Amino acid sequence: MTIQHKMILSEARDYMFIALGLFIYTIAFTVFLMPYQIVAGGVTGLSAIIYYATGFHLENTYIIINGILLVVALKILGVKFLMKTIFAIFTLYFMLMIAQDLIPKQENGLPFKLMGEGQDFMSMIIGCVLTGIALATVFMNNGSTGGTDVIAASVNKFHPNVSLGNVLIAADFCIIGSCMFFPQFGTYLERAHKVMFGFCVMALENYTLDYVMNARRQSVQFMIFSQKWQEIANAIGTEMNHGVTILDGHGWYTGKKSKVLCILAKKNESVYMFRLIKMIDPNAFVSQSAVIGVYGEGFDEMRVKIKEEKKKLEEDQES
Repeated sequence: MTIQHKMILSEARDYMFIALGLFIYTIAFTVFLMPYQIVAGGVTGLSAIIYYATGFHLENTYIIINGILLVVALKILGVKFLMKTIFAIFTLYFMLMIAQDLIPKQENGLPFKLMGEGQDFMSMIIGCVLTGIALATVFMNNGSTGGTDVIAASVNKFHPNVSLGNVLIAADFCIIGSCMFFPQFGTYLERAHKVMFGFCVMALENYTLDYVMNARRQSVQFMIFSQKWQEIANAIGTEMNHGVTILDGHGWYTGKKSKVLCILAKKNESVYMFRLIKMIDPNAFVSQSAVIGVYGEGFDEMRVKIKEEKKKLEEDQES
């Protein structure tokens, strides 16, 4: 298989999982959050607030706001960066539209309450966990749902010191807090109740999102002590395509010199790693420990900013 074919398959896989994530998000939002008029952050949350207050269709508000943001962002971020975002926006628009047509309605026009009356809090928990998993699925496959993500990326391009997370949190606070300005939501106490629910949604959704994404990226370190260290190193290097560092060890009790293998790997590779070691040397002594972060080739990128002068100096030295 050529590199070009691999790239095409990789892109196709990304789009497939982005669509899957959006499908989960649609189900979670329309089945668990909308029936109880639970507000959330992002453009979807803002669209829902306008829908609850005015009855204007959620998906129409969503596509209008995102359309305006895309026109502005195209000049700033470029078409290539926004291709998957554009795909996600239109896919979610059609999914929300279809879901609202298919799901049975209450007398007030909202989707029926699957959890029953008075189950706002439980429905919020289930909905937020599902939306967090859905967004993590989209982000892990290089996608974006648009909206406040586009705003954050645009701000970050001109102000690198302003993190994406801070922009997103600020935008969500403004969107959820806007409930206080809609008298259709009832008294000030009832509006405050919705705002508090909205902040709970934001916290739980972001926690689930971070948990899912970090669980996938979590890395571990292996220290392997074995007389058959050469065979184990060969097996790990060839069958798992992993780098292996060989350290010189010295036993305190025996006084003998030995080799110690040090390997950094993803947590989900642990079972296969142990299986390889046990097949070669069942008596091997293995230490496995979690590491906070691993950065470099094959792992995470070091996401820090360096001063332009230092960067230019390093480039000059290389040339």
